[in-house]
Amino acid sequence: MLSYLKRKIIWFLAEVIEQFGSKSINLIESEREVRELLKEIPSGRLEHYGFKVYSQNEEDGIIREIFNRIGIENNTFVEFGVGHGNENNTAFLLRQGWKGLWIDGNPVSCKTIRKNYKVVIDSNMLTLHNSLVDCNNINSLIGGTFEGEIDLLSVDIDGNDLHVLKAINCINPRVIVAEYNAKFPPPTKWCLPYDASYVWDGTDNQGMSLQSIDDLAKELGYELVATNITGSNAFYVRKDLLKSSDGKELFPFPHDTETLYNRPRYFLKFHSGHPGGRYIPSCD
Repeated sequence: MLSYLKRKIIWFLAEVIEQFGSKSINLIESEREVRELLKEIPSGRLEHYGFKVYSQNEEDGIIREIFNRIGIENNTFVEFGVGHGNENNTAFLLRQGWKGLWIDGNPVSCKTIRKNYKVVIDSNMLTLHNSLVDCNNINSLIGGTFEGEIDLLSVDIDGNDLHVLKAINCINPRVIVAEYNAKFPPPTKWCLPYDASYVWDGTDNQGMSLQSIDDLAKELGYELVATNITGSNAFYVRKDLLKSSDGKELFPFPHDTETLYNRPRYFLKFHSGHPGGRYIPSCD
């Protein structure tokens, strides 16, 4: 009996070491790869400021640096495609006192959010809609919470992103973060045809290329200031915010897609400590 238990313990420990040891190796390799990549990117570019708290990759750091440069107006955000709430582009902002709206079509994810974020939902700091978004409902979904200028809009629905973004007219974001399909490098234009019932199937039939989102962003009055190093998200700032009050360029580097494009590096992993849990207000 003792020898059996001993074998079970040894087997269990070996499994733990194999699982977490390999994760540690992957993280170390990713950190090394990121350091090497950043050596090739001019200083001042926003990739150098990336870090992860609750974002999927290093978007949290890039968003922080953008607002360090342009300032914060009203601490408000809208994000659709938020998952279970602990890995998206605005959970970190919520924990810094921002007020926002989350929209997600997955009822299981929304149930988790209602449980983990009950305190901020009850205090009206966070509004949650469980709904698939399309061109016909997006303005009514957002308009019940926000109208006019907000600080940040984040778009990640893996399908009709471009079409839905184009349809939004009830808010005027100062910054837009939008996922792009990095498989298609600039100047390639590619966009998934509109289908209100589309659900991503895990293939390259997803979203839009960087060039396609950039063309729309320019029509809407925005300028590309960054993509993140994993080739996942593009960051846009409204053109009237690109300079300081004394005329200084806040993002003094080329803003074209071919310069700022990052190819897909989804293998890179970023670590931010223990997994996210339920929202607990800070003691400060």
